[in-house]
Amino acid sequence: MANFKGHALPGSFFLIVGLWWSVKYPLKYFHQKGKRRQLSRNYERLEIIEAAIRTLFPVIGILAEQFVPDGPHLHLYSEHEWIKLMNWQHSTMYLFFAISGITDMLTYLVSHVPLGVDRLVMAVAAFNEGFLFYHHVHNRPPLDQFIHSLLLCAVFGGALSIFLEVILRDNIVLELFRTSLVILQGTWFWQIGFVLFPPSGGPQWDQGDHANLMFITMCFCWHYLAALCIVAVNYSLVHCLLTRLKRRREGEIIGIQELKSDTTYQKALLNGSDEE
Repeated sequence: MANFKGHALPGSFFLIVGLWWSVKYPLKYFHQKGKRRQLSRNYERLEIIEAAIRTLFPVIGILAEQFVPDGPHLHLYSEHEWIKLMNWQHSTMYLFFAISGITDMLTYLVSHVPLGVDRLVMAVAAFNEGFLFYHHVHNRPPLDQFIHSLLLCAVFGGALSIFLEVILRDNIVLELFRTSLVILQGTWFWQIGFVLFPPSGGPQWDQGDHANLMFITMCFCWHYLAALCIVAVNYSLVHCLLTRLKRRREGEIIGIQELKSDTTYQKALLNGSDEE
């Protein structure tokens, strides 16, 4: 959808997933640190639920692209012309991410699925997104082309990072790097919507003004800085929370041990007095 809602919808999907990953991966890292790398049943269930949600989001996107009032309604070609190819490109992008979510579910539900296939399919989905967007904005105004081309930095960077995870699985640095790029995609989709389709009905941006291009470049850097800060803050909060819980648990264990030792000592005194 070439409007504000058409950019806010995928932006919200990417942002929700990125924010969740910024909490999930630190939790997983600190939980497995110093232990055997074996997933618990509860964690596997959580991964399956996440994969189901990451399948549902693209399905919602496809339905929105196809069945809005001015959408193609699953018609691709009619009366010697293509119908709403922009909607079809967005639907294709969503389709690959839905396949990625399904593959993630199968990884945990089916034992004979090779480890790493889920990351490979996710990398293909991210690359497909970049490939479509690269050919998405030809013959459009300069600012429109430029603001979409900046998105490719996050998309292809994420695709490369996910592909490396096929080999270096459960690498916290790669996982957090991917997370920051997903958050960046989410916020940048919203930024594109505000620039190209101001929801408040404000004045349109001058598509040919070079100063606007310079500002958008700087704004992109600010968006990524904000994404990095979100990842860093959530990582620190998770670490502080788990450290506090660990200390409280250790304190409770020490208290129980001291209580047991006191009880044993009291029993020994009583037994001694009975013998006298």
